[in-house]
Amino acid sequence: MPQGEPLTVPDDGLTTKQRRNRPLLMVNTGDGKGKSTSAFGLALRGWNQGWDIGVFQFVKSAKWRIGEQTVLERLGELHTQTGEGGPVEWHKMGSGWSWSRKQGTETDHEAEAAEGWGEVKRRLAEQKHTLYVLDEFTYLMERGWVDVDDVVTTLRDRPGHQHVMITGRRAHPALREIADLVTEMQHEKHPFDRGQKGQRGIEW
Repeated sequence: MPQGEPLTVPDDGLTTKQRRNRPLLMVNTGDGKGKSTSAFGLALRGWNQGWDIGVFQFVKSAKWRIGEQTVLERLGELHTQTGEGGPVEWHKMGSGWSWSRKQGTETDHEAEAAEGWGEVKRRLAEQKHTLYVLDEFTYLMERGWVDVDDVVTTLRDRPGHQHVMITGRRAHPALREIADLVTEMQHEKHPFDRGQKGQRGIEW
C-alpha cells in the first residue's frame, strides 16, 4: 500500500472521500500482547480528532485501574474544561458500570456482562459515541454470555457514523466475517515466558 494508497479501487459508486470516511468495525485478536494497548491508542487518536469516546471493559474487575484509563479520563476532563478534543466515558463491568449505580463487588459475571452489552446496544441505537472500545468482548461471545447473532446483527446494522473496536482472543468467526479490519496478534516472546511478572508502565 504505497503512500497510503489502496491496491485496488472497488467499483461501488462512492467517491474517494465517501469510501475513506465509512464507519469501521475493527477487531484486535490473537494470543499476543498489545490488543487492548492498540485499541486505547486508537481512542487517543480519536480524542485528538474531537470524537466522543466510549470505553467498555467487559472482563476487568471494577477495582482494577490501568494507566490508559487515567489518561483518557483526564483528557475527558480537559475537554469539559477547554473544549479541546472530545468527551470520554470509561466503564468496567460489575460495580464499575456507572449507569447502574451498583454497590459492592460483582458476583455474577454473566449477568453483568450481558447488562453491559445491553447498554452498548442502547448507545449504538442512540448514536451516542463516535468510537466504542469493547475491551475483551470476544470472551463474552466465546462463553455464550451474549447471543452471537444479536451481536453480529447489532454491529453490522448500527446506524450513523460509529466506529467500533473489539479486543480479545479467539474472535468468533462470525465477528471476523463482518469486521472491516481484523488484526491477529501472535505471541513470539514475552518476559512472562521466563517467569517475569508484569511491571509498571509496560503492563499497566
